[in-house]
Amino acid sequence: MAAHQEKKSEERNHKSTQNNAQAPQVQWGRAWEVDWFSLASILFLLMFAPLIVYYFIMSCDQYQCFLTAPLVDLLTGKARLSDIWNKTPTLTYTAAGIYTVWVAFQVILYVFLPDFCHKFLPGYVGGVQEGAVTPAGAVNKYEINGLQAWIITHALWFANAYYFHYFSPTIIFDNWIPLLWCANILGYVVSTFAMIKGYFFPTNAKDCKFTGNFFYDYMMGIEFNPRIGKWFDFKLFFNGRPGIVAWTLINLSYAAKQQQLYGQVTNSMILVNVLQGIYVLDFFWNEAWYLKTIDICHDHFGWYLGWGDCVWLPYLYTLQGLYLVYHPVQLSTANATGILVLGLIGYYIFRTTNHQKDLFRRTNGNCKIWGKKPEYIECSYMSVDGTKYYSKLLTSGFWGWARHFNYTGDLMGSLAYCLTCGLEHILPYFYIVYMTVLLVHRCIRDEHRCLSKYGKDWKRYTAAVPYRLVPGLF
Repeated sequence: MAAHQEKKSEERNHKSTQNNAQAPQVQWGRAWEVDWFSLASILFLLMFAPLIVYYFIMSCDQYQCFLTAPLVDLLTGKARLSDIWNKTPTLTYTAAGIYTVWVAFQVILYVFLPDFCHKFLPGYVGGVQEGAVTPAGAVNKYEINGLQAWIITHALWFANAYYFHYFSPTIIFDNWIPLLWCANILGYVVSTFAMIKGYFFPTNAKDCKFTGNFFYDYMMGIEFNPRIGKWFDFKLFFNGRPGIVAWTLINLSYAAKQQQLYGQVTNSMILVNVLQGIYVLDFFWNEAWYLKTIDICHDHFGWYLGWGDCVWLPYLYTLQGLYLVYHPVQLSTANATGILVLGLIGYYIFRTTNHQKDLFRRTNGNCKIWGKKPEYIECSYMSVDGTKYYSKLLTSGFWGWARHFNYTGDLMGSLAYCLTCGLEHILPYFYIVYMTVLLVHRCIRDEHRCLSKYGKDWKRYTAAVPYRLVPGLF
C-alpha cells in the first residue's frame, strides 16, 4: 500500500520517449469504472491497512518484535484483544504538540522559503519548476525546495542534539505510538478534506474524476492536483514531506535510543541510517525530475496517498531501525561490508538505470549509453481522438538487460536494509516481501497497459528484451 512505495515504484516505470510534446495524458492512477476485484481490494486496504501498521508497531512495543507472538497469545487464550489494546499508549498532549509543530514547520519550509540550494549546488535543479500538462491542459508550477527543507531540518536536529538540548534526540522513539495516532488523524483528515474539496471546490474541475463509487473515489482520489493558494500542492507536499524528511530523523532517533540503552550504536544501525539516508537524499536531489513521473502526472490524490504518506511510509519503512532498538545486532566486519556493498550496488543500478532512461528521453535518443549509440524499438499508438503518435523504447544499457532493471536495483537495496537485522526475526523482512510483491505486480500491470497501448510493437520490444527483472530467470 502506500504512498511513498507507490511513488517509489511508479516513478521507475519504463516510460517511453515521446517525439510529440502534445501526446495525450494517460490516466494510470484512476479508473472510470470500478470492477468487483478493485472494489474488494480497496475495501480490504481501507479496513486492514491501519490494523497492519498497528500490529507491527504493537508487536515491537509489547512483544519485543516477535511478530507471531500476539497471535499465539490470542489463539491460546493467554491474552485478549482488550488486554493488548489496554497496554497500548494513548494519544498524549505531548505527542499532539510535537506532531503539530512538525507538520507546521514543514509547511512553512515548503510554502514560504524559496529554494536557494540550486544557486550553489552544481547539477541540482531546484526553485520554480513546471510540471507536466494535466488532462485538462493546465501546467502547474512547483517550488522545488525539498532538499533545502531536509538540510534545514537536519541542521536544526543536530544543533539541538549537540548544543541547545531543548529536547532529547530519542523524542521520536519515546513518543512513537502516541505519534501514530496523530499521523492517523492527519491522514484521515487530509484524505476526507481532499474528497470534499473535489466535490465542492476543486482547483480545476476538468481535472476531477468520479466513478460514482464512494469507496473507490475516497481511496484513489477525485482531484488530480488539489491545491490551496498558488503553491501548496497536496500531492507534492504529502508525497515528499513530511514523511520522507522524517524518515532519516526517525532513524537517527532510533540510533540515539540505542546509544541511551546500550551505551553504543551498533554497526547495523549505522548501516540502516546510511543506506536509507542515501535513498532519501537521492529522492530530494531528483525532486524536479519527480514532477515528470507517474505519481504527479497521472495519479489523483486520495486516501491512498494522503493516509499512506502520513502513516504507512514513516511507520513501516523504518521497521529495521525500530527492530534494532529492541534487538541490537553487531555484525561481523565481513557481513557489514557485504551488506554495504549490496546496498550500494543496488543503489547504483537503480540510479544509473533511471539516468539512462531519462537521458534517452530528454535527447530523443541522440546520446550515448555505455559509450555507444543507444538501441531502441520504434513504436506508434493512437490517441482517443484518432491522432497517431510515435515513441521509442530503449533496448540498450541496463534497459537491454531487463525491462524493469531499475526495480532489480531497488530490491537489492531493500534486501540490504533487512539483512542488517540478522536472521532471528521475520518482522524486519516485511519490507523486502512487500517490495517484491508490489514491484512484480507493477511489472505485470505496467506491461499489460503497454501491450494495450503499443500492440505488436510491444511484442517486438519484449522479444528484444525478454526478461522483466532478472536476466536469465524472470
